[in-house]
Amino acid sequence: MRAVIQRVKHGKVSVDNHTVAEINLGLVILLGIGHGDDETKISYLADKIASLRIFEDAQGKMNQSLLDVHGEALVVSQFTLYADTSKGRRPSFTDAALPDLARPLVEMFAMKLTNLGIPTQQGEFGAHMLVEIDNDGPVTIILER
Repeated sequence: MRAVIQRVKHGKVSVDNHTVAEINLGLVILLGIGHGDDETKISYLADKIASLRIFEDAQGKMNQSLLDVHGEALVVSQFTLYADTSKGRRPSFTDAALPDLARPLVEMFAMKLTNLGIPTQQGEFGAHMLVEIDNDGPVTIILER
């Protein structure tokens, strides 16, 4: 499982010029599901992201978590995080989980965040999405489990 998390002031996902998800202060989480990913990895990553101290405190230091700032999450499924570019010029995505496995795990991840008390929205699985990210900092972190 791979996640690219970006601290944002605003994030939005549109499909066919229609907004499907939108958040303010929080994290946009680009989530890739690979072969062998399961509920244990989902729980670990959701807990880690919810408590990762990447928001600034009153002194301007990264000491607060998504939970501390009462932020929101926007989860966007992104199989391209499993791109293999080691051969040729066209990426291979064979390490990405097939949709039948990936979709329920992405939904489970979003539900875990919600259950932790984080208002969470999702992009549209499998759709061509326009993702708007107003990265704050910029702060971008890659996590893998």
